[in-house]
Amino acid sequence: MTRVCLDTSVIIEYIDRGGKYHQYSSQLFNLIIKGNLRAIIPHVILAETYYVASRIYEKLGLENPDLYANKLVEWLYRLPTIQVIGEPLDLALEAGKIKLKYRLALTDCYILAVSKLYNCKVIFREREKEMINIIKELEKEFKIMFLEDYI
Repeated sequence: MTRVCLDTSVIIEYIDRGGKYHQYSSQLFNLIIKGNLRAIIPHVILAETYYVASRIYEKLGLENPDLYANKLVEWLYRLPTIQVIGEPLDLALEAGKIKLKYRLALTDCYILAVSKLYNCKVIFREREKEMINIIKELEKEFKIMFLEDYI
């Protein structure tokens, strides 16, 4: 079965119905929910998802935004077609090597490390600022997809 690693931005696009890439993220999650695709998420992505989702829910004016963020993260964690990867030493070391080499955000380094160690594609919402100058190197070393390429 095909496996992918999801960046926080892809998860956030899924919950943001007005998001530019919501349609594509939604299609991706439908495949995951149906079991046609398996997702791998490093544990640190759950923490970042909680933080970002809570802020979005707060901006929407929802009462108890942290509760909604908590439910989202619990749902991701318990979904049988999503594998949450803890902090094994090889993952931490690989993420550290990527951080040293490319100087990317640590969460991005973790999902790129998952891509390498688990031989799966990483899905980002779009190319981030710090990726632009090194995108060719990243695409050569990792299997990367961007939702922005499907618009």
